[in-house]
Amino acid sequence: MSETRPSHFPPGTFLGDHYMVEGLVRLAEGRMFYLVNDERADRPTRRCWTCGFEGSPRAARICHQCGNALAKRRFLVAARWDMANADAYSVFAARRLEHPGVVTPIDLVRMDEQLLSVVPYQGEGLMVDEASPLSNQRVLHIGQRVLGAVAWLAAQGVRVGPVRRSNLLISPDGTVRLFDLDVLEVRSTPVPVADLREVVAELATLLRSYCHVRSGQLTDFLELATKGDFPTVVDLGRAIEGRFDAFAALAFPPTIGAMSDVGLTRQLNEDSWGWVSLDKKAELFVVADGMGGHDGGEVASRLAVDTICRVARENTDRLGAGLDAIENTLNDAFQLANNTIKAEAERKGNDMGTTLVSMLLHNNRQAFIANVGDSRAYLFRDRTLHQVSVDHSFVQKLVDRGRITKEEARNHPQSNILLRTVGTEKDVEIDIFRVELQPGDRVLLCSDGLWGEVEDEDIGSILATYNDPRIAARELVRASHQGGGKDNVTLMIVAVR
Repeated sequence: MSETRPSHFPPGTFLGDHYMVEGLVRLAEGRMFYLVNDERADRPTRRCWTCGFEGSPRAARICHQCGNALAKRRFLVAARWDMANADAYSVFAARRLEHPGVVTPIDLVRMDEQLLSVVPYQGEGLMVDEASPLSNQRVLHIGQRVLGAVAWLAAQGVRVGPVRRSNLLISPDGTVRLFDLDVLEVRSTPVPVADLREVVAELATLLRSYCHVRSGQLTDFLELATKGDFPTVVDLGRAIEGRFDAFAALAFPPTIGAMSDVGLTRQLNEDSWGWVSLDKKAELFVVADGMGGHDGGEVASRLAVDTICRVARENTDRLGAGLDAIENTLNDAFQLANNTIKAEAERKGNDMGTTLVSMLLHNNRQAFIANVGDSRAYLFRDRTLHQVSVDHSFVQKLVDRGRITKEEARNHPQSNILLRTVGTEKDVEIDIFRVELQPGDRVLLCSDGLWGEVEDEDIGSILATYNDPRIAARELVRASHQGGGKDNVTLMIVAVR
């Protein structure tokens, strides 16, 4: 797959025989989503979407064959350009399977080496627009919905690949349905559920990303699923059913929000993030921005987040030994992440690395913020945004020496040169800041895909406008798109009560 996506179709572009683009509405890894309609002024007749008759005059108000009303229709189109499984998807679409959890395309169009999947649009949203966390009940409902639909497809002989955020369509009433799936195979006999192990593991990983930092039991249960404890869709479905009431009964206040997005230019999202509860008094939040391309940057950032969260959990006994011990725990976790990535890079023979910013929140008042590279930590207090971390970059050094201003640094031609990253050298130097927090404070951790596209003043304005961290996270991602969206963007917001 190419690392750059094709140019999008501009508004007014004709697609196939029936559609005209209204606009590009969203991008995801390997997909572009459009709203289109059937108002084709270039054609003297229009299609009836009830009976399929295409001979009614464009100005007609009813179909000349079936008598049903003719009106402007709108559709959601998913465009993919990796054509590896296009033939299997075409066979799947031709079967017109109907299930309440699956959106089957009504049409497929091949154009400019892309496969366009067309479904009726009735105000649906995309899961890629949903920030974390969701309620436990919502997470479990999504899991049941997806597992049931995947199992039903398997019974019809359709084997699908891993379900991603971009494959989940949300109806106005909140119902989630599978959409624009990666279909690997269509056969005349049922697909054994044992052949769907990868789907189970990836779904568990997806669901975990929507769990609250304090939903430890649900998170740990889903972690077991990623490791194969519930190997089939049936096994995981039954396990969720048996635990549903206990997990769904737990609710958490809206104090955190996180979101990661591929942006408007990149094909691959190399950012990662994670959060974990360490004990009743401490949580850890991490954002990483990987470098090194496919099987490099995304691996480095994921390794960094997973390693730091794991090491911190393994050393929770040190959290009660004083502030210096907490700081040492964070430092040790960073060092192990650094050396783990370095060893993996040497094993693979590539130059992977990542920036990293993290906050260990203790007693909801003491923040230990650590960073390497140019992923940042901000404190939002009294409607003012303060940068806590200091970038380890060439332009920051120029700013420190008074050779350029902070404003000039944003557009400096060498702004991408980092002086310190995680995983490129053995034993990295880490900056750690202690911040005493107050009720009403918010801490923002983010990759440069946010602050590189959105001015600090505008970031502060969005945080001042939206108190709910999930809503603020979504609006900040949208602002990064409006600023250009040239990079992946990942952010986490933690509100202090």
